[in-house]
This record gives sequence, C-alpha cells and structure tokens, in this order.
Amino acid sequence: MEIRPIIRIENIVATATLDQNLDLGAVARTVSNVEYDPEEFPGLIYRLGKPRLTALIFNSGKMVITGAKSKNQLIDGFKKIIRAFVRHGIIIVGKPRIQIQNIVASASLGVEVDLEKAALMLPNVMYEPEQFPGLIHRMDDPKVVLLIFSSGKMVITGAKDEDEVSTAVNRIFERLKELKCVREIPSTL
Repeated sequence: MEIRPIIRIENIVATATLDQNLDLGAVARTVSNVEYDPEEFPGLIYRLGKPRLTALIFNSGKMVITGAKSKNQLIDGFKKIIRAFVRHGIIIVGKPRIQIQNIVASASLGVEVDLEKAALMLPNVMYEPEQFPGLIHRMDDPKVVLLIFSSGKMVITGAKDEDEVSTAVNRIFERLKELKCVREIPSTL
C-alpha cells in the first residue's frame, strides 16, 4: 500500500482593495456583526458566520481577510462582505481586487521522519532540537517554509495558492524517501 500525505488548509490570509475610501463610522452604524472602536484600533472588524471569516477593514478601502480554508471560501466570503455593504447603502464604485498573501496548511506524511539525518542531507534547513522540536526547511520552489516533525506531521506556510501547498508537501515527501529519512510508523495491533 502506497502512503500518501494528507494535507489540510488551515488558514488563508488575503488582502483586498476597494479603490475608494470608506466611512467606517457609517459602516459600523448600518452593517451588523462589526466591531469599531477607533480609539482602540484604526480599522473595523467584520466577522462573518458562514463562511467563518474575519475582515479588518480600513478607511482607505483596504482589507485583510483571514480564516478561509479554501480559495472558493475566501472569494465567497469577500463577495458576501461587498453585498452586505451594498445592501446597507454603501456604494462600491470600483472593481474590488483580492490577493492571497499567505496560506497556512498542515500535513501528515503517514511516516516517521529522521530529523537528524534530514538536517544533514537537505539544503536550507535549521534544526536545533534543544530550541524547537521540528526541522525548519526553506524550500525554493515553491517558495514556502516547512516545519517538519519526527512524527511525520508538518506545517506549511508562505504559499500563495493551494497548488503550491500540495507541490511542496509532495516534493519534500519524495525527497525524504529518496534520502531514506522516513520509516513506517509501527502498527499498534
């Protein structure tokens, strides 16, 4: 039986631009599910229930959106925000643009990893087990950072799209197998 990594997107962080200024006080008075306290934070916090996203919205028309688990969920949530604005009389004049800044994902390789050996054989790694229990690998293509643990669990950060995540995980898994840095997890039957 061939072991395949299991990958899960945990969070997508994106920025959006409306190309116009917003009256955050007016938004806070008319749109529900928002928090706005300009003395505490210069932006408005808008929490969506479905999909479960949080948007930080600034008077410049710029937004930071977090919490999406897929690109489709991110786009759906962004459209919901824009529709809520329009429904409450906030006119959007330009064509809004959205850009993914970072994808954080987790993966399970289904094998144990010999981090000592991997640290010696992989380029661009940092491994100091006294400081942190995982190996940090900065991959060049795609340009992501992988935190690899001896259990075969991983955290992937820095990807700009979902394909980069799966490419990175599959590449490092194949490389670790080539370098003989993996061993099957003993069954507990």
